[in-house]
Amino acid sequence: MIERRPFGRTGHRSSVTLFGAAALARASQDEADRALEVLLRHGVNHIDTAARYGDSELRIGAWMARHRSDFFLATKTGERSGPGARDGLHRSLERLRVDHVDLIQLHSLGHPDDWEQALGPGGALEALVEARAQGLTRAIGVTGHGWAIAAMHKRSLARFDFDAVLLPYNAFMARDARYGPAFADVLAICRERNAAVQTIKSLARGPWATADRTHATWYQPLEAQADIDRAVHWVLGTPDIFLNTAGDLALLPRVLDAASRFTHRPGDDEMTAMLEARRVTSLFGLST
Repeated sequence: MIERRPFGRTGHRSSVTLFGAAALARASQDEADRALEVLLRHGVNHIDTAARYGDSELRIGAWMARHRSDFFLATKTGERSGPGARDGLHRSLERLRVDHVDLIQLHSLGHPDDWEQALGPGGALEALVEARAQGLTRAIGVTGHGWAIAAMHKRSLARFDFDAVLLPYNAFMARDARYGPAFADVLAICRERNAAVQTIKSLARGPWATADRTHATWYQPLEAQADIDRAVHWVLGTPDIFLNTAGDLALLPRVLDAASRFTHRPGDDEMTAMLEARRVTSLFGLST
């Protein structure tokens, strides 16, 4: 079974691999149900979805009558205004067939204009705080992508005491002269406050070079089990953080298999050799 760690100050012990339910965006219910069996078999007890993930919330909603108590359930809103976020959360609850979620997150909050609106007067954050007071959610988080998101999360944490953050983390990005220290700063703040740190893009190899895509992920992933093992074990080797599985159902059992065998973090030389052999490169253009 996969290791479990305290998910920040929520009181929940989550599996170190969280199910990244973007993988259900275009899945049939039969495909989703087969994924559920994989999750249960490995002891995954935390689902991370979003209103923008296609049919993901609908597919998860079909599980909830029998499995609500088995999972910490998180979703996201991309709305920036208070009314939009309020309405969006209620739509998500309807699609998920639940009366509350455990975590609601401001989705992809990286642009300064979005940030000012969402965290300003009458913005989405006010609606989520109201929802927490009403029992519609237990916790509030913020997520994002790109080279600048660690710095933006530091800014977000200075404005509000978020219960969780989500951002990219892998051996390639951690070596960047700006991103690596910024990520370390976010992690230090979250450890001090006992806020959960969720990571994405552990398997990212680089952008798709051609239109012939073999996986549902928007980036080209690592595919060989040995490479997946190294990537997953490297992320899980950082105490206190969580790894979201990739947005492709075919990769799900490989990631969970790797997580179930985690014992220690691969060394720097081993990771350097893999990054060079697989020609791992940036998903987000040049780091600036």
